[in-house]
Amino acid sequence: MSAKLYVPQPIDTGLIELPHELLELTELLSRNIHEVWAKQRIADGWKYGEKRDDTRKEHPGIVPYEELSETEKTYDRNTAMETLKVITKLGFEIKS
Repeated sequence: MSAKLYVPQPIDTGLIELPHELLELTELLSRNIHEVWAKQRIADGWKYGEKRDDTRKEHPGIVPYEELSETEKTYDRNTAMETLKVITKLGFEIKS
C-alpha cells in the first residue's frame, strides 16, 4: 500500500470519558512512554543531538521527560490518554 493512500483509522474514543483516577495515571504513563522510547533509541545506538540527524543517530528528544518541550510531552500524553480510552472502550477495567 502506498503511503499516499494510507488513511489512519484509530479506534474511535471520542465518547469515552475517563474516571478521575485514570486521568491522574496519564502523566505517569506519559513519562514511561518517553522512557521506553528513549531506552530503545539508546539501545539502537542513538544519542542526544541538538537536531535530529538519522545518519549520525542523534535526536534532541533523548533527554529526561522533564526536559522535553510541552509539545513533545503532549504527544506522549495523547498516546497515554488514547491507550487508556481504548482499553476502556474495549470493555476492560483498570483496578488499583
